[in-house]
Amino acid sequence: MASTALHRSKVPSGSAGSTAAAAQLPPTAPQVLRRCRELAAPALSEAIDTLHPWVAEMARYALGRCEVGGAPADHGQGKGVRQALAVLGAEVVSGPSEAGVPGAVAVELVHVFSLLHDDIMDGDALRRGRPAVWKAYGTGPAVLAGDALFALAVETVATTSQAGLAVRQLTTALGDLVRGQADDLLFADRPWTGSGAVGAGEYETMAEGKTGALLGCALALGARLAGAPGPTVTVLDRAGRHLGVAFQIADDVLGIWGDPSVTGKPVHGDLRQGKKTLPVLAALAAPGCAELAELLGASRSLDGAGARRAAALVERAGGRAAAVREARRHLAAADTLLAGVPLAQGPAAELRTVLSALADRTV
Repeated sequence: MASTALHRSKVPSGSAGSTAAAAQLPPTAPQVLRRCRELAAPALSEAIDTLHPWVAEMARYALGRCEVGGAPADHGQGKGVRQALAVLGAEVVSGPSEAGVPGAVAVELVHVFSLLHDDIMDGDALRRGRPAVWKAYGTGPAVLAGDALFALAVETVATTSQAGLAVRQLTTALGDLVRGQADDLLFADRPWTGSGAVGAGEYETMAEGKTGALLGCALALGARLAGAPGPTVTVLDRAGRHLGVAFQIADDVLGIWGDPSVTGKPVHGDLRQGKKTLPVLAALAAPGCAELAELLGASRSLDGAGARRAAALVERAGGRAAAVREARRHLAAADTLLAGVPLAQGPAAELRTVLSALADRTV
């Protein structure tokens, strides 16, 4: 993907020229994400306030806004990629930013709902460095909170002027998300090698559903709520799905080599759990993978030393590099799709800035 960074000539530090140049620089990805989060924040809070008080507390805890018991807090809330895509989806079709806010709220509610249930299914005890909701409140309450967020997301788009099409957009994405999650769970029982092994193509179909469906929905829903024509909405949905596959691959890389202080999860967590991630699948498809296959195929779970050895073997076989290349390929595909539809220049540049930042996340 072509970089969206501005090529700047050198200007002496502290000069009037440097001040003017700084003023003309386009916003960075963190600035775009923060702007969109702040725009959607009041509506998101208002929506959560309509829930049962206990359920609302769990939702705020999941968002990092309170502690168990409801005491206010300000923990990390994530980057808000899905919220930003919904707002940018409205802006790139020349609609007002506010048109994308109901979509931003809906996709964020669905995202949090999916994380609550995902942590339970995967047995993940931590989320962003804190006990996951199911660990903090119990499994039953966490399931209940997730169900409430799902219902609230549908209600949020059902009250818009594009209710019928918007609800269909959201529920279609939800169906794809569930199919992707089902495949991901079933992958756990399949062998690492041999005729029943998970292929890279199957993995990418799973990733498109589990992660791409909601990112595509976010971008398309914002555009739809801003009144964009159907063909444009379809292209934006496809671009977002490519982005989602790249995003999931990036998570796979972080799941093996990420810094726990950044990811909020234990180092080598995905390897310890035996998850079928793209870096590992790519490494197993490379020549000379016998030791890795034997290590992963052992009946026991990997301990710390085994996980470290597996991570080293995956990297040595080129699994990490192959995953990064594949993520960048999907990001390039998203960029090509965006170039094929008429989009507002400024918002489109901001959208590409966000895509480029996601590419950097995979390195």
